[in-house]
Amino acid sequence: MTRPGLAWAVPATVFFLLFAILPLVLVAVLSFTSWDGVGAPTFNGLDNWTRLLHDPVMTQSVWLTLVLTAAGVLVQTPVSVLLGVWAAGHQRNRAVLSAVFFTPLLLSATAISVVWRAVLDPNFGVPSQLPWLFGDGNLMGSQSGAIAVLTFVGMWQWTPMHALLYQGGARAIPRVLYQAAAIDGAGKVRQFLHITLPQLRNTMITSVILMLVGGLTTFDTVLILTQGGPGTDTTNSAFYMYQQAFKSFDFGSGSAIALVLVVVATLISLAVVRLSGYDKMRGTTEGL
Repeated sequence: MTRPGLAWAVPATVFFLLFAILPLVLVAVLSFTSWDGVGAPTFNGLDNWTRLLHDPVMTQSVWLTLVLTAAGVLVQTPVSVLLGVWAAGHQRNRAVLSAVFFTPLLLSATAISVVWRAVLDPNFGVPSQLPWLFGDGNLMGSQSGAIAVLTFVGMWQWTPMHALLYQGGARAIPRVLYQAAAIDGAGKVRQFLHITLPQLRNTMITSVILMLVGGLTTFDTVLILTQGGPGTDTTNSAFYMYQQAFKSFDFGSGSAIALVLVVVATLISLAVVRLSGYDKMRGTTEGL
C-alpha cells in the first residue's frame, strides 16, 4: 500500500526525472558522439574529450568562467548584504527606495544587456561624453575592461534578488539581541558585525551558492555585450558551448562542455555546503 506522502512526491519526481535527469543523461551520451544536428549521432569514443583537453580556448574559457564567478561573488555579496539589511529597517521612504532598487528584478537578462550595451556604446553612449573618465570610451575593447563591464552588469542585475534574501534574513533576527547589545553599549557598527552578520550566515551561504551556479552558467550577458570578444578574451565556458554546438554544429563537443559545467557547478556547490557546515542546518538563534 502506497503511503500518502510518497504519492504527493510522485508528480515532482516525474517532472525532475523528465526535465533534469533525462536531458543530463542524453547530454552525457552525446558527449561521446559526433553529431551535426542532422541524421543519427556517430559514436567516436573519447575524441571530443581529448580535443577539449588540448583546446587552448577551452582552457581559457574555464579560467575566465572562474574569474567572472569569483568577481561576481566578491562584488555582489557586500552590496547585497548592505542593501538587504537597510531594506529590512524602518527608515523614511524605505519602501519607495526599495521598489526603485529592486526594479532590475522585473527585467530579463536580455533586456538589461541590450540597455547597458547602448549606454556603454563608445560612439554615442555615456563613455563618449566623459573622455576624462573613460578615455577613448571603448570599455569592452580590452579583456580587463570587458570583464569589468560584465561584472558590473551582473551586479546591477542580480544584486536585488540577493538583497531580498538578506532582507528576509535580517527581518527574522530577534530584536531582543539588538536591545541587549544596546544596553551593553554596542553601537550600530558593532551590532552589525557581531549580531547581524553572524545571524545571516545561512542566508549568505545560500546566496553564495546561487551566485556560484549563476556565474558558472552566464551566457546571455556575454552573448549580447561582448560576443566573447575582443577575440576570445571573454569567451566563457557557457558561451563556448554555444559556439561549438549551435555555430560550429559540433553537438558532441558542446555536450562535453555542458557536462563539464554541470560537474564543476555541482562540485563547487557541494564543497561550499560541506565546508560551511550548512548541510547540518545549525540554528543561529539557539537559546532564545
